[in-house]
Amino acid sequence: MYSFEPSDDQKTLIEAVRRFASRELRPAMRPAEESGELPASLTRSGWQLGLLPASLPEEFGGFGDRSALTGALAAEELGWGDLAGALALLAPNLVALPVLLRGSAQQRRELLPGFAGEAYRPASAALMEPRFDFDPTALETRAERARDGYRLRGRKCNVPYAAEAEWMLVYASLEGEVQAFLVARGTRGLMVGERERNLGLNALPLYEVELQDCLVPAGQRLGDEAGADLGAVRAAAQVAWAALAVGVARGAYEYALEYARTRLAFGEAIAQRQSIAFMLAEMATEVEAARLLVWEAAWLLDRGEDAAQAAYLARILSDDMALMVADRAVQILGGHGYIRDHPVELWLRNARGFAVLDGLAMV
Repeated sequence: MYSFEPSDDQKTLIEAVRRFASRELRPAMRPAEESGELPASLTRSGWQLGLLPASLPEEFGGFGDRSALTGALAAEELGWGDLAGALALLAPNLVALPVLLRGSAQQRRELLPGFAGEAYRPASAALMEPRFDFDPTALETRAERARDGYRLRGRKCNVPYAAEAEWMLVYASLEGEVQAFLVARGTRGLMVGERERNLGLNALPLYEVELQDCLVPAGQRLGDEAGADLGAVRAAAQVAWAALAVGVARGAYEYALEYARTRLAFGEAIAQRQSIAFMLAEMATEVEAARLLVWEAAWLLDRGEDAAQAAYLARILSDDMALMVADRAVQILGGHGYIRDHPVELWLRNARGFAVLDGLAMV
């Protein structure tokens, strides 16, 4: 069974990420949300944590071995700091980790060293499609075999850094099976649309993407001509998303708890009122429960076992939990929760996205 005590290396990493989240992500959260842009200094300093290079083997320029559990611990701290900033820092993982997990030997040699350097390199993945019945296992984006590779046709939405990314991992249906294709920036037929305007995550650049007979060489199919079983990739994405949800919810809970302890009404802290105390207790319970499911799924991934069910359960619980906790935080602050002087309204808007967004993170 897995241990509930992080290793010394994990503790060191968690403390480093927590300091970064507290000192840099949190102070930048509101200005970035209002301006619609994350400061470049944030991604530069965040990259110095070495989260992705620590997941890449030395032969590809990294300095460690991938651990989904370590990645989940880091993602929770980043989510606590700011969800938009966290997704920006994790964007390179969207290409690098699928290549590490399921790429061919040549794809690993050619692409992974570029993600192990000192400079942040934006990358992206295109999974979601603009339709109300979107299903990641039944994509309408199609890949067809061509004489010199594959032709991709379809539309994608909520693609982070689509206009800046050097590489984009596009998921498409090939002969009834979901496969992934590495598409370089500037590829003919890859059309990046206008930046999207959403309820939350306004600091993170998200775009619609259209694939108009986009021709991809055969060697850029993930796993090469043999293709790839994307089960582990999907589970890693669900674990990442769930860990970020735990981080956002924890931030909202801690803020509401501190507010309730210091806000006086009729001569006593509102935390002493039974209705408020019960809400806070339920919030804390749900955060802890979701965290344990995330850890279990990540542990199974690290053991090389089938983590599909565990990752799915962690994801669906965390989706609902984050929204509930953020909404309760707004309720506990009362009228103050609805104004921008406090961050809980931002967390509520971001938490709404957990149930409707997909494929934006990977650990």
